[in-house]
Amino acid sequence: MHCAERRDATAYEWLAICIAGGERRDARRKTLASLANSISSGWLADGEGAGESAQTRRILTMSTESSPLIAREPPVGNYSPEPIGASRSPCPVVNALANHGYIARSGRNILMNDLNASMKQIGMSSLLGSVFAKPTYIEFQDPAIVALRKPPSLWSRIWALIRNPYSYFSYFGCWMKGQVDERGRKVIDLGNLAIHGAIEHDISLTRRDVDQPEGNCAGQKDLIKDLLASSSDGGKTLTVDDLGAFIKRRIEQQLIDNPGLTYGPDQHQINCGQVALMMHCFGNGKTIPCSYVRAIFEEERLPWTEGWTRRKWWTMGLFEFFGAVETIKGAVGLTF
Repeated sequence: MHCAERRDATAYEWLAICIAGGERRDARRKTLASLANSISSGWLADGEGAGESAQTRRILTMSTESSPLIAREPPVGNYSPEPIGASRSPCPVVNALANHGYIARSGRNILMNDLNASMKQIGMSSLLGSVFAKPTYIEFQDPAIVALRKPPSLWSRIWALIRNPYSYFSYFGCWMKGQVDERGRKVIDLGNLAIHGAIEHDISLTRRDVDQPEGNCAGQKDLIKDLLASSSDGGKTLTVDDLGAFIKRRIEQQLIDNPGLTYGPDQHQINCGQVALMMHCFGNGKTIPCSYVRAIFEEERLPWTEGWTRRKWWTMGLFEFFGAVETIKGAVGLTF
């Protein structure tokens, strides 16, 4: 049924029918008509009253089956830049997973199971992926406040691990009290990952520190350019040694630009861990093509068109990960 076939309908019913396309109209029409009512009193209203406003009529006239009022998202897996108003994190790979639809493209209200499942799309094992995804849903604890508390007893720590093994990585936690969906399940926005003192840290590869004017979330073009310029073979690949030297230069520069930064063994472990994941999930463990790095950091896109394929039969597991971290730490050469 088309809009023209219902001359006796109200403007709101017309809007509902246009959205539904005339299909599945019985149950959906009531819901869509209610939606239309809400819309017409909000962004459709143009000061001409709550009835059949000129703005409503213009939208009804423009709406056809070939140009629906509500834009459809691209299929899961297809890349699309972040939509207006989306929430994004300091991690370009996680942002890429959202831009490909493996987690909500809006980056909002993401369930733990969805974030956890998305990790396999970059070649991480189920266990390794869960180590990065599940602890983020532990409530954030401000390190400055935690430092003032009496340390928990050994038995308390053991009992906490028995109850939840992921509590070992509780410092990843960036969930805030009250972040739940309509069914009471914990959710986070990708912006939660930018909370300083959790998994986010000073001196990342392509983000500045939380106390700097640029903030710690958005990628910085000059840092991405410097990262790519670190290639020792004329811009074809980045090696472990290239990245180790780049991290060392970043540390030296940030100590000048932001002398109040926080960077100790824990932050260094996370930093090197993130680089290890990049080298093993997108590279061969020793090198990574600069074209892949460019896609990930400049466009926040998985580098399929550049030739990358994710690891399926032999995913990156915990033992490989921890070994890779030690390799990166050795390339940086920093001691505490």
